[in-house]
Amino acid sequence: MKAAVVPALGSPLQILDIPVPRPAAGQVLVRMETSGLCHTDIHAARGDWPVKPVPPFVPGHEGIGIIEQLGEGVTARSVGQRVAIAWLGFACGACRQCIGGWETLCEQQVNSGYSVDGTFAEYAVVAAGFATPVPDAVPSLDAAPLTCAGVTTYKAIKVARVAPGETVAVFGIGGLGHLALQYARIAGGFVIAVDVQDDKLAMARELGADEVVNAATTDPVEAIQALGGADVAVALAASPRSFDQAYRSLRRGGRLVCVALPADGTMALPIFDTVLSGKSVIGSIVGTRNDLADVFALHAAGRTTVVSVERKLDEVNESIDDVRSGVVPARVVFQF
Repeated sequence: MKAAVVPALGSPLQILDIPVPRPAAGQVLVRMETSGLCHTDIHAARGDWPVKPVPPFVPGHEGIGIIEQLGEGVTARSVGQRVAIAWLGFACGACRQCIGGWETLCEQQVNSGYSVDGTFAEYAVVAAGFATPVPDAVPSLDAAPLTCAGVTTYKAIKVARVAPGETVAVFGIGGLGHLALQYARIAGGFVIAVDVQDDKLAMARELGADEVVNAATTDPVEAIQALGGADVAVALAASPRSFDQAYRSLRRGGRLVCVALPADGTMALPIFDTVLSGKSVIGSIVGTRNDLADVFALHAAGRTTVVSVERKLDEVNESIDDVRSGVVPARVVFQF
């Protein structure tokens, strides 16, 4: 099968012909239809984070495809079923986090495209219970970005406890941000979109943002505080400076939700302001299988719009360059 492989950390991906994987007991083999390109895939290929994947490996964790083979003992899925392969490729189901509804915090978890081969290939295997069914009303082109960008930002808005009438500032309007602002609106929030590119801010307006701020030409902290400050700030830009701006844009009692993972990121917080102003800092990592089912249901009901650019897998390196340079409006999706 054709696959995009990371031969060494920091090297361009190679399009190779590798064997089709066989599903082990409890797994399913999925023939991929689409796979989104997430910034995490770029971090993985570059070895940016402290815990590094081991090359050679196949990135990808926004995969949509058809089950073609069942491993031994699989009864909950069937051949011909369309499913999603997400970042959370497996969790133990027995630890405190799993049984408490936080399987994304399981210390035994397996991550698609990072600790095991992912979806930048014509076929991929995944634990059957973590192959999330995709509703018929959700096209595979849209389902791919929803599988990570969607569920990640849905969870961020969920853990932020956005209430109707609250102001939500979304820092970074791209693959994640264009969906985050929509989930904030669904929750009843007024949305301020922050980015450094006018075309992305125009997209944010089209998707329902109430206010936009170009952080390249305007101090976003001053602009947001002039509007009364944000009840919630969602940090989606992989820039430590953006995290600082998001924190300082909060009004008293505000909540900062940290989602992006800058390669060289540290965050300094003013203790007095955090305590005396009653501010909260929340880390939010992707979402559960239940969250993904909710994301698909919202899209099937016509509540969200996915903005994407179609590419072929052979264009993976050019696509990575385009994402890093910011010329992609939202998400790149590879079509198989």
